Amino acid sequence: MGAAVDDRAVREFLAGIHVGDICGGTVAEVTRSEGVVVTLDGFSARPLGIVRPADVSWRRKTAEVAEIGRRITGEAVTVDPDRGRVRLAMTATENPELWAFLTSRQPGEVLSGTVAAIERFGVFVSLDDCPDHPVFPGVGFITIPELSWRHLDAVSDVVRVGQHVSCEFLQFDDWNGEARLSLRGMQPDPFAVFAEGVAVGQTLRGQVTKVVPIGVFVRVADGIEGLVHLRELTELPVETAEGSLGVGDGLMVVITEVDLERRRLALSPAHRP
Repeated sequence: MGAAVDDRAVREFLAGIHVGDICGGTVAEVTRSEGVVVTLDGFSARPLGIVRPADVSWRRKTAEVAEIGRRITGEAVTVDPDRGRVRLAMTATENPELWAFLTSRQPGEVLSGTVAAIERFGVFVSLDDCPDHPVFPGVGFITIPELSWRHLDAVSDVVRVGQHVSCEFLQFDDWNGEARLSLRGMQPDPFAVFAEGVAVGQTLRGQVTKVVPIGVFVRVADGIEGLVHLRELTELPVETAEGSLGVGDGLMVVITEVDLERRRLALSPAHRP
C-alpha cells in the first residue's frame, strides 16, 4: 500500500513538471554511472532528478559544480513518470542564451557562419548571430563525412579558415553543446542524381580507380564509382585482381545493382575475359 501511495505521489508531482521548465534542488548523490542525483524542491521523499555527466557542464568538471548538499538548477530535458525521474541539464542554466539558441533550431534549417578552425575530426563554424561557445572556437560543427558527397583527400579541398558557409542543421548535440551541421546537405546527392538516369542492365564505359582484394572499383561518372567483384573478372580461381587490371585501365561494364539506401553500385564486365 505504501509503495502505491508513494508511486502516486511521485506521478502527481511529476505531472506538474514539463520539458523546458527550470527546476531547483539539492544534490543528494554523485556517481560515475548516473551522474548527479538531485532531491527536487517540493518533493523531499526521495531524489527524482538526475543530471548526466555530460549535462553538468561544458567547461567545468562535475566536482567543481556539484557536490552533496549543494543547491543546483537545471532545465527539464525529459520527464519519465514510469521511472519516477526527471532528467535535468545544468548546462542549460549555465549557458542560457546558447542553450536557447540551440534548442530552437529545427532539422533542415539553414545556418550560416564562418569557418573558425579545421581539425582532423571535423570543422568548427562560428555561426552568425549566435552566442559564443564556452570551450570551442565555434558552436557549429561539421564532421568529415558531412563536408562533401565526394571522397576528400584533404579538408582544404572543400573549406578554409575564414570562409563563410551555409549549412543544413542536423541536430543539437547536447553532449558538447554544438549545432551539428552538414555542408553536403546543401547540395544534391550526386549518386541519387546518377541513379535516376540509369537502369540495371545498362552498359557504361568506365575507368579503374582502385584495385582491392575483392575486385576493382570503376568510375563510371564524375564522383560515381562501382565495384566489379573478383568473381566477375575471370572464370579462373584467383585470389586477387592484380595483374588482370590496373588503375587507369578502361573497362566496359554493365550495371547489376543500384542500392540507393547504401549508395552502392554493383557492376559486371560487359564482356567477361
